[in-house]
Amino acid sequence: MPRPPRFHAPASRRPAHGGEGQVRIIGGRWRNTRLQVPSLEGLRPTSDRVRETLFNWLMPRLPGARVLDLFAGSGALGLEAVSRGAASAQLVERDPALAAGLRGVVERLGAAGQVQVAAADALHWLQTAAPMQADIVFIDPPFAAGLWPQVFERLPRHLAADAWLYVEAPADAVPQVPAGWRLRREGGTRDVGYALYVRAAATLHDDLNATPSA
Repeated sequence: MPRPPRFHAPASRRPAHGGEGQVRIIGGRWRNTRLQVPSLEGLRPTSDRVRETLFNWLMPRLPGARVLDLFAGSGALGLEAVSRGAASAQLVERDPALAAGLRGVVERLGAAGQVQVAAADALHWLQTAAPMQADIVFIDPPFAAGLWPQVFERLPRHLAADAWLYVEAPADAVPQVPAGWRLRREGGTRDVGYALYVRAAATLHDDLNATPSA
């Protein structure tokens, strides 16, 4: 069983709920594209700082990757991935208004051939959708719902053999990642812990040189 990541953040603060505003795609062909963030319970877009760190970590795996962005929200993770070279992204978002907004963004970017949006509950989608063999998966659910174990249970049928898995969680409630995943990188802010895992079957040569970092 892999050890849980050492999310370096105090346990006294929890993430604030998402507020009305915008986030931006910070790299690639859609750089500086603004994405709307409505004020909804549990909507908490990944910060620019964390996304920049994450996509630096993902550079060896990103070109040509098939991406699955569960709990897509603003779409910042999945759209950033395609902007930076991923081949495709499947965005899954339960809220109908958010899903409609994501479809509008995809149309505006001319990305319908690469980015699909499913207006669906993530757990239901994982059980019923056709397997997609994702190379990179983003798991950043509403923290209060505690959905990480259910997602981990339903995820394997959608994974490539050498998939990479990004997990975001409260700093004081680290989810236990199932056996078969190896920690590649980890980090944290005052509020949030985040970690990148590689499926144990992965054979990329650069894994040998990868060490966890805060």
